[in-house]
Amino acid sequence: MAFETRFCSNCATPLEWITQAEDSGDVSRLRCPACGFTHWGNPTPVLAAVVENDRGQALLARNALWQEGVFGLITGFMEAGESPETGICREVLEETGLQVKALRLLGSWEFLRMNQVLIAYHVRVAGNPDDVRLSPELLEYRWVTPEAARCWPAGTGYALAHWIRDKGVEPQFGAFRPGQSPEPDPAKWPLRPWSEDARFQLPPTLA
Repeated sequence: MAFETRFCSNCATPLEWITQAEDSGDVSRLRCPACGFTHWGNPTPVLAAVVENDRGQALLARNALWQEGVFGLITGFMEAGESPETGICREVLEETGLQVKALRLLGSWEFLRMNQVLIAYHVRVAGNPDDVRLSPELLEYRWVTPEAARCWPAGTGYALAHWIRDKGVEPQFGAFRPGQSPEPDPAKWPLRPWSEDARFQLPPTLA
C-alpha cells in the first residue's frame, strides 16, 4: 500500500503545492500555507549486501512477497542512530543469522520507483554455507558463484555486477521479473572510468 504525506507535521494544516525560489530556481513542492513547513520528500536510505562466504559464493534470497524463482540481495532500511556500516551488519545478522567479519563499500544507486537510495556493501561472513537461518521475511536462499550469478538492471543488480567483475568475471544480466527488459542502463553499466585515473568514474549528465 502506498502512503502520501498530506498534512503538515508541524501544525497539521493540509499541505499545498506551492512554488518557491530555491538554490536551483523556482521549485514546486508540498508546503504548509500556514507555517511555511516544506515536505521535501527526500529518498529513504536502504542498505544492501553482497554476502560472500569463504568459498567465494554470494548469497541470494527470495522475499516472501516475490514470485517463485526471483532472488535478490539482502536489504533493509537504515535505522536512526546507526551508521551504514553498522546497519548492514545488523541487517545481515537479522535476515540470515550470519556474522559479518569484513565489509567494503560497493557504491550507491537510486531506486526512483520507491523513492529510495541504495547503499551497497560487499560483506564477508563467518561460518558454513548451511549456517543460514532466514528471517520470516525470506522464504528460501541459494549460494551462487560469480560465473553462475545473473544480475538484474536495477540498483542491487549493479552492486552484484560490481562484485562479479571484481572476481575477474564479466557480469551477465537478465530480467528481474518476466516482462522486464534484461538490458542494463548504459548510464550505469558498463562502468565508465575517468581516463586520467581509473579509480574515478565519470559523473552522470545533469538534467
